[in-house]
Amino acid sequence: MRLLNQTCLVTGSSSGIGKAIARKMAMEGANVIINYYSDKTSAEELAHDLEEISVDNEMMVVKGDVSKQKDVDNILRKTIDKFGALDILVSNSGIQIDAPSHELTLEQWNRVIDVNLTGQFLCAQAAIKCFLHQGIRPNISKAMGKIIHMSSVHEIIPWAGHLNYASSKGGLLMLMKSLALEYGKDKIRVNSIAPGAIQTAINEEVWSSKKGMENLLKLIPYGRIGQVEDVANAAVWLASDESDYVTGTTIFVDGGMSCYPGFLDNG
Repeated sequence: MRLLNQTCLVTGSSSGIGKAIARKMAMEGANVIINYYSDKTSAEELAHDLEEISVDNEMMVVKGDVSKQKDVDNILRKTIDKFGALDILVSNSGIQIDAPSHELTLEQWNRVIDVNLTGQFLCAQAAIKCFLHQGIRPNISKAMGKIIHMSSVHEIIPWAGHLNYASSKGGLLMLMKSLALEYGKDKIRVNSIAPGAIQTAINEEVWSSKKGMENLLKLIPYGRIGQVEDVANAAVWLASDESDYVTGTTIFVDGGMSCYPGFLDNG
């Protein structure tokens, strides 16, 4: 119960990594706002499941597109109206729209940047305004607020054929560090998690076949594909006072994928 009496917003939490993080935050005692873009049914089912295992904490489901300021403002307004404060933001929403770079349309570029980078900015900005307004909450957390951006190993690893995605994650690295630098004096901690290959529906085409999994594991020194719980565990730690001296950094949850496994022998 490391997050007892705290309130946590997890964007894009109706499935995959976001769903696992919402579940873990609730298990640690936090009130959880489950944000979804299109899958209302899954979001409501998750809220129901979490309410079944919760003692004193509550869940709320809110629809919203994080790339739209009015939607973000609405999510935060409903959060404050119900819970009175926000302590943790997990800015998880993200999309991929892949194409060879010479065929990538401006619309495809803009949509990924809008969600993966602009959306991260809008959510962080709204959360910081909440934190500054409410101040440090004694006996709740040592920090005024905690922001966890969901990045990717591709914030440092180039990815051919995924120019918009990799660019959004590279930009997110500087967004996170700049916010951490600017608001550290206010005791607002800002960090990122960079997952590697995590076994979710978005990459099922790769890991569902024996050949695909074999090729994938060549990129992972630790020898296994990641699970959503691996990322959720890191998120809870970053949200807790156990990581109170950690800000402005990226935690790679990737089984060593960012260690350039192509150089295991002589490169």
